[in-house]
Formats: sequence, C-alpha cells, structure tokens
Amino acid sequence: MKEQYAIVDIETTGGHANAHGITEIAIFIHDGEQVIDQYETLINPFQEIPIFIQGLTGITDVMVSKAPAFSEVAETIFKLLDNKIFIAHNVNFDYSFVHHHLKKEGYHLQSKKLCTVRLARKVFPGLPSYSLGKLCRSLKIETNSRHRAAGDAFATTTLFKMMLDADEHDYINEALKQKAKDAALPSFINRVEIENIPKQPGVYYFKNKKDKIIYVGKAKNLHQRILSHFSNNSPQKQKQEFLREIRKISHQVCGTELQALILENVEIKRLWPAQNKAAKSPELSYGLYVYEDQSGYIRLGVGKKMKHFKPFCQFDSLLSGINQLKALCEEFGLCAKLCSLQKVKKSCLGVDDGTCLGACNQIESAEGYNLRVNEMLKSLSAEKVSYVILDHGRNKLERSCILVDKGDFFGMGYIPQEIVPENIASAKSFITPYPSYRFIQKIVSDYAELNPTKKFILSN
Repeated sequence: MKEQYAIVDIETTGGHANAHGITEIAIFIHDGEQVIDQYETLINPFQEIPIFIQGLTGITDVMVSKAPAFSEVAETIFKLLDNKIFIAHNVNFDYSFVHHHLKKEGYHLQSKKLCTVRLARKVFPGLPSYSLGKLCRSLKIETNSRHRAAGDAFATTTLFKMMLDADEHDYINEALKQKAKDAALPSFINRVEIENIPKQPGVYYFKNKKDKIIYVGKAKNLHQRILSHFSNNSPQKQKQEFLREIRKISHQVCGTELQALILENVEIKRLWPAQNKAAKSPELSYGLYVYEDQSGYIRLGVGKKMKHFKPFCQFDSLLSGINQLKALCEEFGLCAKLCSLQKVKKSCLGVDDGTCLGACNQIESAEGYNLRVNEMLKSLSAEKVSYVILDHGRNKLERSCILVDKGDFFGMGYIPQEIVPENIASAKSFITPYPSYRFIQKIVSDYAELNPTKKFILSN
C-alpha cells in the first residue's frame, strides 16, 4: 500500500502539552502526489490564551469559547492520523501535543514522524534560515494566514511536496527506514554528529543557541545515553524545554563510569546548568577546623564546610562531628572550651573535675597543651591512607587513575598500562586535581572497599 502523509500544524496556549491546550489544528492528508483530504477546526482549550499568543496567532478567548472541546473531535483527528506518517515543522512539538491529548481521550497514536526542518536542511542545504516563514521566502512558497494552523499546514504541505520532488539522495526514505529516529532528535542536531559519539563512559553537555551549557549528564555508554533523552516524546515541561533549547551536544570520554560520575558532579557544581536539579544542592557536610589563637593555643571546632578553608577531616553531620570531637577530648585530655564544646567565659567545667589541666585559663602552658593536640591530630592522620584506584582507561594503552591523598580525594587522570605508582609524588604527575565534595569522597571510598584488587596503597 502506498504511504500516506498527514501534514499537521497546531496552535496552543503554551509550550508543553501536560499543562497547555490546543486552540486550533489543521491536517492535510497527502498521497505523495496531491492533497486528498483536509481538516481544520478551532478547539476550546478551557483555559485562557496568553495575551502575547493572542497577538501572534489572532486566536482569542472569544473565538474559541464556542469551539468544540478536544474530546469532541478526538475520534476524527485520530482516524485522520492513524496509519499515516505524521509530518510537521519541528515535529516533536506538534506530535507531543496531539499524542498527549489523544491519549487522554483513550486513543494511542503510534505514527512514524518526519520533521520538515531536518529534511529541509538535507534537501535544501545552505539556506540562511530554516524557520517556516524564512524557508518559504527562500523557496518562494506563497504563505497566507501565518501562525494560524491552516495557513502554516498548507505552507508545510507545499514545502513537503517540493522536498519529495527534489529528494535525489532519498533522504525521506532514509529517515523513515531509521524508524523516525531523526525525528526524535532536536531539529538543530545532526544525526551524523550523534553517530560519531563513542559508546564509552563519559560526561556530555547540552548547549543552547547562545552556546551556554544547560544540562550536564554522565553515561556508561555516551551514545546510548544521549539518544535516550530523545527516545520518547514526553509532554513534561522539562522534556519540551530540552527539545526547544538544545542546539549543540559535546562530550568528554572517561575510562570508567566512576570517573564519569565524579566529573559530572564536579561539572554541575562548576557550571550550575539550568536543567540540572539534584546535584546542584549545596552539600551540608561538616569539618573539623584547626587554628591557633592569639595566646598560642591550638583550638579545634566543628562547623559547616567553608569554601576557602580546608577542614582537617569531614563529617556527615554536625552531631557526628561533635560526638567524635568529644571522644577525642576525653582520650587526649583536651580542653572542652578550646575545642568549642563549651561556651563559658572563664574556665571550662573540666577544670573542676580534673579532666582539663587549665589551658582555658592559661594555667597549663600552650606548649604543653599543644603537644597533646598534635598527638591527637597525628592519630587522626594515621587513619588517613593514601592510595590510587587503577581501572580501565579510554583505550588499551592506558589505565584510569583516581588518587586519594591522605584520605581525601585529590583528582584523577590516566597512566600508562605498565606503570603502578609507588608514592604520592609519582601518582600526582599523572593526575589532574579536582574539587573534593562529600559525595565524591563517599563514592570513591565505597568503590575502593568493593574493589580491593584495584586499590594500591601509596607511601607518603
């Protein structure tokens, strides 16, 4: 049976289907030679049409007030579209609305799709713009009633017939053989670029028309993960914003999924992309801070991590930090006041019960007190092991290398396959430093514990 095409254009109350309605739809059925059927109607969306959309389309609240609801015309629309190839200019937008609203009425549309923006870029390369209006001017296609469904659908139908006649490289059939995968991609993204993305772990970046990164993601398989973003036509707002905004995709290959997860976390906090949500939350981890007061006594305190101050060690919560510091005070006979555990003006309570030797009121000298503080810090340092995690590289000539320096994540890089570093200095020569966040500390530590054969202890 010869293919038939349904060329569609809609007007709506907004940009994504699950929160906005259709105000007008036009469908032209084409058999490859000519239009054999057509349908158009206003639709009552039962919500206000924004003023700027009324100005753009000329469709007002009064005009649609007596129009049929979508539920009244859904059966007619479905019968027209069923078993046809769905065509539109920026097809993802129109298809997402029609599919969503049909589904709400119990009709499941499963159509192959063709995007006239993508096809025009291939059939008519080198034109200054591929927006419908400017494309029609370039190709001398007569247009009437711009930004109305029937006018734009008729222009798209004329454009599609021109492409059918000019398609000497068989781009249309090629797109259909790909099961409409091209149509699933944003109109500005070239499938050839996607096909060149490797099937390796890494981090990818979505950019808008101003070349600003709007989303960062990680992948075990970059090629599959990037395609998965466009494999369905969800009506959700974030999905539709993706499809409208994405202009470029770039990526960084990593040796392992662990490296990709680390890099993703670092990049989200560095770039703060608009479409990333969860990983942008500030970390509420706490640290043990060490400083010397004006009298020469070493003081300790647990507080929230500060950007420009490196804590001696970190804790998941304020309570766990305080509890550990209390235990250390008891073990090494430290002053609760100088450890910020008691807020008193003069002597701490430990002076009375003999657990403090009087550093808080300078009865004990700074030299004597600091010896015990340093013993305590030394005991904590002894628990901090330096090691590397060696794993798969980006190719067979190298291995990935993640460095933990005295318990803290330092950075990562790549090392020749035959080399195993013996100390921190030799390891750092292969490493790019990265910021260390609590999330990264945990996933690296957990990975090392689960994969002991990939962990190599270093001398300091």
